Amino acid sequence: MAVQEARRDTGADGAHEGGCTCGDCPHGAREGHRRAVAAFLRARDGFAAGQGLPTAVAHSASASRQWVSEELTQRAEAVADRGRAEGEAWLGRLWLRTTCTVWAAVAVLLLAESLTAVGAGWSSARTAALLAALVVAGALTAASWFHRGRGGVLAPLIGEDNRLSTSRAVAAAWTLFVGYAVLLLAGRLAAASGHAERDTLLAGLGLARGAGVVTVLAVVCGIAVLVRRVVGLRVAGQRLQKVPAHRPRAADLLTDDSGRGAFADLQYVAVSAVSLLFAAVRLARRPDQLPDLPWGLAAVVLVSAATYLAGKYAEGGRPVILSVVRAREPGDLDGPIRTGDDIEIRGTGFVPPGAQGADRLSRTVVRIGAVDVHVPLVPVSGGFRNPTDTVLTVPVPVEVEPGAVEVQVITAAGVATNRCLVEVAE
Repeated sequence: MAVQEARRDTGADGAHEGGCTCGDCPHGAREGHRRAVAAFLRARDGFAAGQGLPTAVAHSASASRQWVSEELTQRAEAVADRGRAEGEAWLGRLWLRTTCTVWAAVAVLLLAESLTAVGAGWSSARTAALLAALVVAGALTAASWFHRGRGGVLAPLIGEDNRLSTSRAVAAAWTLFVGYAVLLLAGRLAAASGHAERDTLLAGLGLARGAGVVTVLAVVCGIAVLVRRVVGLRVAGQRLQKVPAHRPRAADLLTDDSGRGAFADLQYVAVSAVSLLFAAVRLARRPDQLPDLPWGLAAVVLVSAATYLAGKYAEGGRPVILSVVRAREPGDLDGPIRTGDDIEIRGTGFVPPGAQGADRLSRTVVRIGAVDVHVPLVPVSGGFRNPTDTVLTVPVPVEVEPGAVEVQVITAAGVATNRCLVEVAE
């Protein structure tokens, strides 16, 4: 009752704090999200310092903790709504940026061809290369228009978790490059007038010349399909925790879901980029055949792809409860667990990667017997003391019957831990 009364007392004053959340904010989605985040951080740090607590709950530590947790949860949900709106607006603007980038690449190709043609003269190979680039750019522009609400050209690269997929990005890069090379040879073949030139171009499309690049293309495309299947099965089997992001970021190609640099992803992108650059140089030097990627370099790409796939198999794991003990404040007497006491659940994997935000942390639930207890948010300066990835602290509600009860944690990703049996005394 005290918590509800305090919220009624403070609700009117905080309705528009940190950016309007009523849908009529004149600052737009991005500015509204920025202001909401700033307001939430101020409130979190203020509560951590003991400021802003209403007098109705200040006398009780448990009531204060519950009020702060509920207040932060509501504010975090407002921030999350702003974040999703900002992400949708960002995706809506992205298609135009990607289209401009594609045509800027065509302009760079034209400039490079013009500069290299000085002295050497313009050739049919340069014309075919430019026409192939125009065809690819036109196709990408059309695709970008049809997917303009989902990021334009980048729409096929965005995974189900709303992050850029490393495997799809690498496969798309190789597919575009090989498609461009084939269009270049097709243009030269269409313009060829002599039998000898046509035979040379047809021989350049032979498997003996392009076996390396074709093998790499097949492997990276297969990796993209296999990784999607592996991740889907591991999520369905609760062996991998996935939390959707508010919007995709370029850093997703090199990091894991929590934003930390991932070695498997980084080396896969780096090796593929270097190999693509080598293949592009080979195509520029010999525009009459598929780029003959040396088998040594192709083997390096295959090893990199295998490492990436092994990293996908190795990541993740189910959250696990190791032990449950009675939480003891300094000066308290030791004793058994009773209703009303705080219990400390120790284990690992309670906070999924990418779920460090308050809106996701507030979704962590502890099931004690037949009662679901939401883990309270306990703020500290710069973050939260509870919940954490290895320790959760929750009160034992009075609805729990004395005796042996099972304790289980359900994370923000919806994955349940093992059950741990504890004894609740009368």
